[in-house]
Amino acid sequence: MQRQPYVKRPRSRLSYQVAYALRHPGKVWPHLRRMTRDARLRLTTADHVSYYREVMRADIAEMDADAAIGSHGRESWLRIGKLQFDYLVRHGLTPRDRVLDIGCGNLRLGWRLIDHLEPGHYHGIDISPEILLAAADTVAQRGLQSRLPHLTLVNDLTFGFLPDAHFTVVHAHSVFSHSPIEVIDECLRHVGRVLHPDGFFDFTFDRTEKAEHHVLREDFYYRTETLVRLAERYGLKARFMDDWERSRHRQSKLRVTH
Repeated sequence: MQRQPYVKRPRSRLSYQVAYALRHPGKVWPHLRRMTRDARLRLTTADHVSYYREVMRADIAEMDADAAIGSHGRESWLRIGKLQFDYLVRHGLTPRDRVLDIGCGNLRLGWRLIDHLEPGHYHGIDISPEILLAAADTVAQRGLQSRLPHLTLVNDLTFGFLPDAHFTVVHAHSVFSHSPIEVIDECLRHVGRVLHPDGFFDFTFDRTEKAEHHVLREDFYYRTETLVRLAERYGLKARFMDDWERSRHRQSKLRVTH
């Protein structure tokens, strides 16, 4: 399949921001509020995980859990969760699989996985205590308590409390799009230990074919080859998932295997 070039505009450039503000004056004030929050959190947090935990706390307080993870209402939340779930099923997900859901949020995908998998086979992790409380509410609202899902608060992506070669599917949706390269490096350095020899790790990312950049340390844009080489550094193979591009989701996807 011939892949069409995908280019994210360098939104961190002042020239782009000024031009965008002129075209969308109604978005200027919200962006200024976000810039102010970003400056304050940079001064009051020690690292990116603690920084983004505070971003999530603020977003949940100002909006709700659905909006904090990037969904524009419950309809969007359901649609994007189903998109992810259907993709995994098409790629062979079975009830016997053991799934690690990195950045599980309030279970946009997770509740479907919990319902599909055998009891105890779902493990969701997140850095936000508030979003995990919302995830517990989702479990209760969907009547999934008997499926025995695991929900764990984490401070990093070293997976030190998880068993070797256990998970046949590891999944991270809209996690690396909010992560600096050192966080992605940490994940790829350690995920091979918990990934089953025949398993795979799918993750999405915001792709650029120009200069890699970030916007306010909240949104990060990477070249595909950067992440492929990073996986190779730790003895992993990363493959670009062309069929995910046809889903028209704004992020791209890589699949990592041993």
